[in-house]
Amino acid sequence: MTRRKAARRDGRRPHVALIIETSLGSGRDILRGVARYVREHEPWALYHEPHGLEASVPQWLRRWNGDGIIARIQTRRIAQQLAASGIPVVDVLGVVPELAFPLVLVDNIAIARMAAEHLLERGFRRFGFFGIEGENWSEQRYAGFCAAVAPVQSEVPICRLPRDTKGRRSWERAEDDIARWIAALPKPAGVLICSDQRGSQFLEACRRAGVSVPNDIAVVSVDNDEPLCEVCLPPLSSVEPGHLNVGYQAAALLDSMLRGGSASRKPLHVQPLETVTRQSSDTLAVADSRVGMALRLIRENAPSGMRIDDIAREVGLSRSVLQRRFRATLHCSIHQEILNVRIRHARELLATTEIPLAAVAEQAGFKHQEYLGAVFRARVGKTPAQVREDAR
Repeated sequence: MTRRKAARRDGRRPHVALIIETSLGSGRDILRGVARYVREHEPWALYHEPHGLEASVPQWLRRWNGDGIIARIQTRRIAQQLAASGIPVVDVLGVVPELAFPLVLVDNIAIARMAAEHLLERGFRRFGFFGIEGENWSEQRYAGFCAAVAPVQSEVPICRLPRDTKGRRSWERAEDDIARWIAALPKPAGVLICSDQRGSQFLEACRRAGVSVPNDIAVVSVDNDEPLCEVCLPPLSSVEPGHLNVGYQAAALLDSMLRGGSASRKPLHVQPLETVTRQSSDTLAVADSRVGMALRLIRENAPSGMRIDDIAREVGLSRSVLQRRFRATLHCSIHQEILNVRIRHARELLATTEIPLAAVAEQAGFKHQEYLGAVFRARVGKTPAQVREDAR
């Protein structure tokens, strides 16, 4: 008889330990996701102590007689200690390769693609990446970013920061190195920072280099950790990667395991939600002022049904001239950009509201629900209903 079955038979709530740091927004979001799952399903007795990412498991866990563990496994030592407990474990970090535990984590390739699309939409055609040396998730985001911008830039310059930059002297030296790298970037450029944790440091280096953000360099980061983003000057745009959903799905997986189900060895990747735009990327990098005006009109009015002839009239050019200049500048047609804006608006409505699909189609600028479905299947690879379900 398993501990879980015994717990159910004697009426005891399943006891689940959460080895998840509270020092970062990503960890706190995972905890929120676990809590949401528990509220919606069978209650658990949850064991957790606030802490950062640890090099070993908490002392109390070694004497703990529980049923399951959800953990951000930072080192192989922690993995060995958890395996020795004999308790079902789900990893929600993924930095230690080839562990025997099931894994739920954010999709770093999709995160980078979302950030790249955000910068491409603003007209950027030169890019850079600011990462952390030796972190697999940082390298995955770099690879995804390179792939996403490959049609317009074959090689993306990268500045990798060592993991340990503690101490004022090393911090100053690192700032000078980053500033030199920033100064050498062709501009205007869009830069993806691997994590909000490095945002303030990167923006300080921009000031040292005399580079204006977002006019010379537009900056996007990852995690949407609001305190870290808001303390930056200017406030930092950031991709919301979906850590709350990681916690929810990890709890669902652990619940299945404790009920006797088997866990797949294939990692479960949770999709990112959106790019939250703040001042660090709120700009347009378009040299052609008429094209820039057209791009702004599209973003503001495409969902309301604005047509290409309307845009051409507003910017003072013929339709054919605007089409030619738009494609030469942004490497896509006006119709494609209008469709992109409408798709993004529809995705936001699907993720944040419960209005019927017909109303989503109307508010996003599609003729009818069937056309919305056809565009989503062709461009997104999913139906609108599937996109809504993923967001849930």
